[in-house]
Amino acid sequence: MATARLTELTITRGEDQLSLYQWNTKIAKHYFCSVSGIYTHHQRRSAPDEYGFNVACIEGIDLDALGDIPMTDGQGLSVVEED
Repeated sequence: MATARLTELTITRGEDQLSLYQWNTKIAKHYFCSVSGIYTHHQRRSAPDEYGFNVACIEGIDLDALGDIPMTDGQGLSVVEED
């Protein structure tokens, strides 16, 4: 997942194939491909001016070329995947 402001993310094709899922306060908006079920992006409840988006959904992205990507647990602690 990566982050972009609402004004910085544009869906160039397939928007008609997206399904919206909301719950509770209905502030956050979670989008999935209605054909494949892939989670594409979401508008955050905690920061409604931002999208979190699935980088793997961007055409031309080579995930292997990105290498290791540091992640946190949301509390600022590093998460390390062990083999």
